[in-house]
Amino acid sequence: MNDSARKIEQIIEQVEQVIVGKRRVIELSLTALFAGGHVLIEDVPGVGKTMLVRALAKSLDTAFQRIQFTPDLLPSDVTGVSVFNPDSRKFEFRPGPIMGNIILADEINRTAPRTQAALLEGMAENSVTVDGVTYPLAEPFFVMATQNPIEYEGTYALPEAQLDRFLFKMTMGYPTKAEEIELLSGERSADALLNVQAVIHADELVALKKASQNVALSDELKGYIVDLAQATREHPAISLGASPRATIAMMQAAKSFAFISGRDFVTPDDIKYLAPFVFRHRLILNASALYDGIQAEQVIQDILSSTAVPIEKGASNE
Repeated sequence: MNDSARKIEQIIEQVEQVIVGKRRVIELSLTALFAGGHVLIEDVPGVGKTMLVRALAKSLDTAFQRIQFTPDLLPSDVTGVSVFNPDSRKFEFRPGPIMGNIILADEINRTAPRTQAALLEGMAENSVTVDGVTYPLAEPFFVMATQNPIEYEGTYALPEAQLDRFLFKMTMGYPTKAEEIELLSGERSADALLNVQAVIHADELVALKKASQNVALSDELKGYIVDLAQATREHPAISLGASPRATIAMMQAAKSFAFISGRDFVTPDDIKYLAPFVFRHRLILNASALYDGIQAEQVIQDILSSTAVPIEKGASNE
């Protein structure tokens, strides 16, 4: 095991002190972080979303900020505001909570679209503009947003343009019986967060992000990614398929996932595994498919099973 793989495993172990039985979610969160993307977690309350983000930020020794989205939240509550200083007789910028490293955008669909859009520039450009002045965001910058899939009263659905800014959409899921018994035994209490140790610092994290994008991706697999994206645009159940941004996102995610898995090359299985997380929130099903109760996940699995997987000449020789 090389030094990078060892550090990644240590990060996962630190987070697992707090979050039991969610290694897949932790790995996907790190994949998105290394790929320079963001994550939307759609799940019911009480499954550990907030604790996951807090533990991740602490293990990476990065600044954690939580934004609780509510109907009365203003864009300036997210980005910050310029305040007049009577002593200097100048306006001074007071940064908002978006000026952190790991950002939890809690219940993002409970606020109005104009406030949701306050995150959009930061997620897309790594900067925010207030009163005509653009301020760069800290590096690394990573947003994990949550929304409740059950209660829709008083919520505002995220527009497609903002959904497309999220690299992954995923769920936490309920724990198994054994895992929930472990929770009741107190072995994963809130105090466990105090025991999480920093494994790497921000500078090391930036270096790991750059290294993850040096992973080899063959031309055959680039073609496979494009084939999958084009299949979403041609599928009879889909009215809007994956955009070119989605193919770039898949490429970056596949490289990061291979890196986290300790490899310096991407395999077809990496792409097949990540496809539902990358594509599901970017697809719009047509009225006929919705009437028949078809889910985006079903369509993605149909595309994966019907799209030919390339036979590579040598995945690690690129």
